[in-house]
Amino acid sequence: MTTAFFTDERCFWHGGGNYSFTLPAGGLVQPGGGLPESPETKRRLKNLLEVTGLLRELDVRTAPEVTWEEMARVHPESYLFAFKAASDAGGGELGLRTPFGKGGFEIAALSAGLASAALRAVLTGDVRNAYSLSRPPGHHCLPDWPNGFCLLNNIGIAIRAMQAEGLARRIAVVDWDVHHGNGTEALFYEDPSVLTISLHQERNYPLDTGDAEDRGRGAGLGFNLNVPLPPGLGHTGYLHAFDRIVLPALHAFVPEVIVVACGYDASGVDPLGRMFCTAETFRQMTARIKAAAETLCQGRLVLVHEGGYSEVHVPFCGHAVIEELSGSPIRAPDPLATTLEKRQPSARFDAFARGWIDEIAALHGL
Repeated sequence: MTTAFFTDERCFWHGGGNYSFTLPAGGLVQPGGGLPESPETKRRLKNLLEVTGLLRELDVRTAPEVTWEEMARVHPESYLFAFKAASDAGGGELGLRTPFGKGGFEIAALSAGLASAALRAVLTGDVRNAYSLSRPPGHHCLPDWPNGFCLLNNIGIAIRAMQAEGLARRIAVVDWDVHHGNGTEALFYEDPSVLTISLHQERNYPLDTGDAEDRGRGAGLGFNLNVPLPPGLGHTGYLHAFDRIVLPALHAFVPEVIVVACGYDASGVDPLGRMFCTAETFRQMTARIKAAAETLCQGRLVLVHEGGYSEVHVPFCGHAVIEELSGSPIRAPDPLATTLEKRQPSARFDAFARGWIDEIAALHGL
């Protein structure tokens, strides 16, 4: 069975807003540059897959926009009406760092549609695993307040659709984006049917969420695992967090499918993170979670693209992930590997980080 790759050119056309990096332009902030969340990181990943030939080994697909009903399972209609009206009127901004232009509502619905179609294809047995090149991203979007470049919660919409269709009940979400998946956490905080695990740089974004002590509420207590990591963590630290927390939690939960919120902003050259992951780090995390999926849920695994803002490095990190996901022998060597290997943290820092991670594991009973 093949790996499906869901993409659509229209997702690259999302844009809007007058920003300079993450600051609104104006006053003393000179206009220019735009938000770090640009189409180029994702487009260059697709281009690299095409140039190396790996794209030809994938089952490349697109998908329709999610329906209003599917969106309304996650987002209140008051938000959807406001988003649609602003989009039809030429664009605007309804939250924090979430600008959009005319037609932005439809593009966001398409981004969620790619994620939903990827999850459906895996759950129906059409394909073994899948990658969704969704844009705009989704893991920061709260039910009624978009933030962090995210306008709809792509993974949340996909999960609720599959549960409504009776294709799966117990679903695990592993978020390795460098920023806390606050939107996904909020959606499932009281829901024991969805295990949410977020590996993120502590106090990066959002500044006030992602604490290890936030473990869920009510029936969902214990089904939300936050793993805030110290800035400067590198390859071995991430893999220790995976082995010590992520994999034991997945094995305890026994999901029917695993969904990865696949951000690449823990890369060692990302402008919005302070970590030192290499393309090999992302490959190894993919290998581990793929093996877990083989053991726990017959290989059912979906990766949904989230953040990652280095236009030069994201394509190589993503290529490594998709190499591993598909089992292809085609390689795109990481051109920054040597540099990032030399910048890995010292043994002393690694020992400190391992202790930090072990304390979080103990808090979660792992």
